[in-house]
Amino acid sequence: MIPPLANDTFLRALRREPVPHVPVWLMRQAGRYLPEYNVVRRKAGSFMGLATSPSLAAEVTLQPLARYPLDAAILFSDILTVPDAMGLGLTFAEGEGPRFARTVSSDADVARLAVPPMDALRYVFDACAEIKRGLHGRVPLIGFAGSPFTLACYMIEGRGGSDFATVRRMAAARPDLLARIVDVNARAVSAYLAGQVAAGVDAVMLFDTWGGLLPWEAYARFSLAPMRAILSTLPPALPTIAFTKGGAQWLDALAGCGASCIGLDWTADLAAARARVGDRVALQGNLDPLVLTTDDRTVETAVRATLAAAGPAPGYVFNLGHGIVPDTSPELVDVLVRTVHAASAR
Repeated sequence: MIPPLANDTFLRALRREPVPHVPVWLMRQAGRYLPEYNVVRRKAGSFMGLATSPSLAAEVTLQPLARYPLDAAILFSDILTVPDAMGLGLTFAEGEGPRFARTVSSDADVARLAVPPMDALRYVFDACAEIKRGLHGRVPLIGFAGSPFTLACYMIEGRGGSDFATVRRMAAARPDLLARIVDVNARAVSAYLAGQVAAGVDAVMLFDTWGGLLPWEAYARFSLAPMRAILSTLPPALPTIAFTKGGAQWLDALAGCGASCIGLDWTADLAAARARVGDRVALQGNLDPLVLTTDDRTVETAVRATLAAAGPAPGYVFNLGHGIVPDTSPELVDVLVRTVHAASAR
């Protein structure tokens, strides 16, 4: 039996309730910057070997909680598990990021695309259940998925990138194809998150890493609308976070997408965002991840500035504006977490 949560500060902040201190967790808080993670990664033999092993995924998910007094754990996995389950053949080359053996770019490719059976993702659900047992009620567990558009970017290009030119050309010249891909992805992500919820996660987050590349009309159709559709399928009481990197320009639209909380990247004006959304939704963010590659004093100053921008009202979760970078100092993460707690409690 899993006991009630000893620390539910994170969930209370998402519900915009008063909290004793600002809760903090970090995107990619389990990862290459931790020596203990690298030991397990080598044992697994590959990134996918690690991600597809429920016991190893649970082990690395819990590692940051052993080091730092974080207010939430996040499932160790990858957003691309869903298209991998569709049969696209995901691999991770050292230093090169994700690659797919097959892409989805032609009419025939898109016609073959289908929602995968959720049994193909059973390893993720098993990891969620094992993590919940390992947490034993200490803090909540966050599940997650990639947004339908962000998944489409990798599926169409076949690899990571920075501008995803092929995808943007498709949005302009063949919006019918992109709409079909995004629709299948949205249905797959809805089923995937439902499986995570059934396995015990306490909140879920949608990572829309590449939505900010689109012009507004395309963003509204191919990114925002499918995220709204997914969120509408989740239990109403489940706290949810939507994060579009580069999406602060569309903050009002994001605030109305149905998520409990909107994540902001480091380029956003957090104080202006708080003033703009009022008490409609919670906000999360948005320290530049590279601050964690500097020094103690710089981290403490930047944390206090971020807390000041967020203001004293309920409904705020401290986080980075994107994921931890590999050359982050583990010691500076400790400085960050303890400064958030101490400064916000005062």
